[in-house]
Amino acid sequence: MVQLRTILVPADNSGAKKLRLIHVMGAWKRTYGYPGDIVTAVVDQAHDGGIVKDSEVVKAVIVRTRRAVHRMDGSYIRFEDNAAVIIDPKTHEPRGSRIFGSIAREVKDKGFAKIASLATEVL
Repeated sequence: MVQLRTILVPADNSGAKKLRLIHVMGAWKRTYGYPGDIVTAVVDQAHDGGIVKDSEVVKAVIVRTRRAVHRMDGSYIRFEDNAAVIIDPKTHEPRGSRIFGSIAREVKDKGFAKIASLATEVL
């Protein structure tokens, strides 16, 4: 579960170092985002030769959250960090070519099969 102004670690090789969440897409007063949700974020820091630049507003998919997520089978899953993958706003394909670390199964269930196939592990 992430909310406004949460610092996210980019889980791809798009060139961002830090992302700051500025909006959770969905309903009008939606305040929290969970794995698999699309969010709007701003790039806080970026590498010099990366795809994204400093202060660029991007769309991203949340792939890991520190807050435990309750699943329908009764289990919970939590990760060590809050991470997101930067996506293209029109096609919802990842802008980077690699995904680092494991991702939650909810990302694949919500239709981001390309991100799930690039990830090292789907939990």
